[in-house]
Formats: sequence, C-alpha cells, structure tokens
Amino acid sequence: MRITLVAIGKTTDKYIADGFEKFANRINRYCKFTTKIIPELKNTKSMPVELQQKKEGDLILEEMKNHKFNILLDEAGKQFSSVEFAKWIEKRMVGGENDIAFYIGGPYGFTDEVKNKCQALLSISKMTFSHQIIRVIFAEQLYRAFTIIKGEPYHNS
Repeated sequence: MRITLVAIGKTTDKYIADGFEKFANRINRYCKFTTKIIPELKNTKSMPVELQQKKEGDLILEEMKNHKFNILLDEAGKQFSSVEFAKWIEKRMVGGENDIAFYIGGPYGFTDEVKNKCQALLSISKMTFSHQIIRVIFAEQLYRAFTIIKGEPYHNS
C-alpha cells in the first residue's frame, strides 16, 4: 500500500517538522508513506479568500489525478475514534486500495469543486488546528492505526 500526504505549504516550525518526521519514519515500516508539498501561493495578503481557495483548489485537483483514492482532511468530514480509523484503513487495504492520498488544505479549506472530486472526507476533530500542526496529528493517528491493525502495544501503552 502507498499512502501520500499532500499539503499546502512547507512546515516552517522545526518542532512540527521533527514531530512529523518521527511518525512518517514509523509509518514507513507498514507501507510506503510519502509527502507531497504544494507550494503556498504568493502575494495572498490582498487576494480575496475565494480566489485563494480556487487557486489552491486547482493545484489540488491536478494532484488528485496522480492517485486512485483521494481523501480530504476537512472539518465537515466523518469522524472516527482511533480504533474505527484503523478498521477503516484496514478495509481500504483489504479492498485493494493501494494508492491513497490524504489532503491538508490551506488556511481557508477546500472549494466545493475539490470536495466533489474526492472519494471521502475525514475530520480529525471538531476542533480547528493549523494546517501545519495537523500534519503531526494525522501522522500520529495513521501510525497508531497501523499498530492497532498489527496488534502492537503502542495504542494502549
């Protein structure tokens, strides 16, 4: 199985990058896990939110063509417990989904056009997190899911 995390913009804080890298390396024990960074838009201070969303959306739509199963991390998505998420991932694995991409949008989220092109919407929490810190939270939960699937002690340690 190949899983790609697609995100808008580089991580600028070292502690976030270090935390993400820690879990990304652990995930690679279970599947091929890669990250694709879509460059942040330039000169957005005076750009209307709708235009920024549209431009980011166009870049995301282009990336979606490279993957078979596209999942947006979005506050309107389905929420799972860690065990439910593990079962969901396992179902994708057993069902033959071998190329999954998860997307973290920019600060204003996704356009309806992008939402309509994905195969699923997943919410990490009802709380709002920065589009940088969510990378660490998602990577930790994905790692946790694989340890649950494999029956390893991380989940309850």
